[in-house]
Amino acid sequence: MSKVILLVEDNASDEKLTVLAFKKSGIANDVAVVRDGAEALDYLFGTGKHAGRDPRALPTLVLLDLGLPRIDGHEVLRRIRADERTKVLPVVILTSSRQDEDVARGYALGANAYVRKPVDFVEFAQAAKTLGLFWLLLNEQPRVGSST
Repeated sequence: MSKVILLVEDNASDEKLTVLAFKKSGIANDVAVVRDGAEALDYLFGTGKHAGRDPRALPTLVLLDLGLPRIDGHEVLRRIRADERTKVLPVVILTSSRQDEDVARGYALGANAYVRKPVDFVEFAQAAKTLGLFWLLLNEQPRVGSST
């Protein structure tokens, strides 16, 4: 079974850039894309539009933008960390925000990392490769249901 990356991104150009950067970096994982914070929560918890999805089949990694419609990225992160099923799910904030307050708040809410989207594609591809290598290959994750 392939390890799925959940990309929470409302900008179609950034979505294409991210998926292309992963492919160019040799990261073959499936990427599930949701367009706003509410849909991200529906995907993770198997509700709403994603009611048929098994919520126990969590993604390996969530790449979370902050400036999302309906429910912003900080609130999505807060809800992920508040739920027993997803509280240890790796979440990397991947955003263009350069606000120090966003970085501090992201970490305070439990982000595992905060990555600013590089403007240049070559830099973006390198960032995607580094993210993929670390989070998908090197990082050890707790098994679902393990005590923390």
